[in-house]
Amino acid sequence: MDSNTLERDDLEVIRNRTFDEIAIGDRASIERTLTAADIQLFAAMSGDVNSQHIDFEFAASTRFHGVIAHGMWGAALISAVLGTRLPGPGTIYLSQTLKFHAPVRVGDTLTIVVAVTSKDEAKHRLALDCRCTNQEGVAVISGEATVLAPTERIERPRGTLPQVRISLSHGNDLVRLLQFVRPLGRIKIAVVHPCDAVSLSAVVDAHAAGLIDPVLVGPRARLEAVAQQSSLKIDGFAIEDVPHSHAAAARAVELALNGSVEALMKGSLHTDELMGAVVASPLRTDRRMSHCFLMQTPAYPRPFIITDAAINIAPTLKEKADIVRNAIDLAHAFGLARPRVAILAAVETVNPHMPATLDAAALCKMADRGQITGAIVDGPLAFDNAVSAAAARTKGIVSAVAGAADILVVPDLESGNMLAKQLEYLGGAASAGIVVGARVPIVLTSRADPREARIASCAAALVAARGARLAGHGAQVPTIGLAAAVASPPKATAEL
Repeated sequence: MDSNTLERDDLEVIRNRTFDEIAIGDRASIERTLTAADIQLFAAMSGDVNSQHIDFEFAASTRFHGVIAHGMWGAALISAVLGTRLPGPGTIYLSQTLKFHAPVRVGDTLTIVVAVTSKDEAKHRLALDCRCTNQEGVAVISGEATVLAPTERIERPRGTLPQVRISLSHGNDLVRLLQFVRPLGRIKIAVVHPCDAVSLSAVVDAHAAGLIDPVLVGPRARLEAVAQQSSLKIDGFAIEDVPHSHAAAARAVELALNGSVEALMKGSLHTDELMGAVVASPLRTDRRMSHCFLMQTPAYPRPFIITDAAINIAPTLKEKADIVRNAIDLAHAFGLARPRVAILAAVETVNPHMPATLDAAALCKMADRGQITGAIVDGPLAFDNAVSAAAARTKGIVSAVAGAADILVVPDLESGNMLAKQLEYLGGAASAGIVVGARVPIVLTSRADPREARIASCAAALVAARGARLAGHGAQVPTIGLAAAVASPPKATAEL
């Protein structure tokens, strides 16, 4: 059996090489790309919750400028080569030395090579040089292993690993978020027609969390009836008594225009009814309004913004420019001085038959010419290239944004809405969402949103409003950190 066959990743069987079959100089290797889920799963398995590995904000302040893998994660890959390739099944580890030369970051691809350096015929022992090298050819780990090699042939059907899901610990995330935003003080917010238990309970929760001082805008009798039926205490809340939802939207806009409130929050009325009142009023600015989902998922090492997935159905180039500017302003409010903006399309090359790629190229040129400022903008980028350094590297994409995007600008509402909901329901993402681009931020919540998402959305509106106020007075915007908007760094729980 030739060495190529031995080193090939056989999907059906796993086989070893006996001591007598192995010669000095024989080698075997595997390749592995580090993901955020790898770090989280290793932390959950080992109990090593060192902040350098799982706390994104802390890690950004260290000399490594970001999260890095546990050193023993790379060492475990050496064990994988020894146990599955050379010598393979039946190998018994006797000793291992290790030297750690460089950090391993999310998106790095390691090539793990072991090579036989000596044989002990009497004891059937092998010494092997072990080396992990990243995609740039830099050795990140080196060492020497001593193993007891098998003397009998073993060939077995390759086992199937259990499926493991990493989920966010949302409760702790919310606690951490509230710790960040409470020093900013409560925001006075007009809650428009919260005439069902879901929307009214969200108001009570956000008030209890220290985020908002609500002004309930709706029919007083109906609000009090809902509160009584749902055992919700609203006695201390201001109420603007209006007869119906249309009047509630109009009155809430008036309150924002005269400075009585700093933000609006959707209750049980339809989104179009509220946004129609806003659009028809001086709350509208010269800039197109847009929606931002602030999201964090276990599969990506940083929180990010998806825009626009709720307001603009098929935005024009001019409208997309405003969508980008709005998202940049929101990122600035959270202290992200120069966010990386990925303009998404189905492909990463400009194609005249694909309008999204043409818009992406034009937006990048606008950024080059100073028409869009305060960020690094690149596109078109396919989704995989925007969030995966390994995917970008495979396609030869050299970009400061690829693999590290903070803002994902989607081509249209349909693609953005599907992306956001897929991440939430299938990807375990935590999220918050607000409308920006008007004179005040607007919280749009859905009946399907969990309690944590509603509270987090109020917190995002608080930060956006405070940031706009401070910027308007020439004061420095506090560095809250985009991570605080949706979740703390994910704490992994493995489910088999």
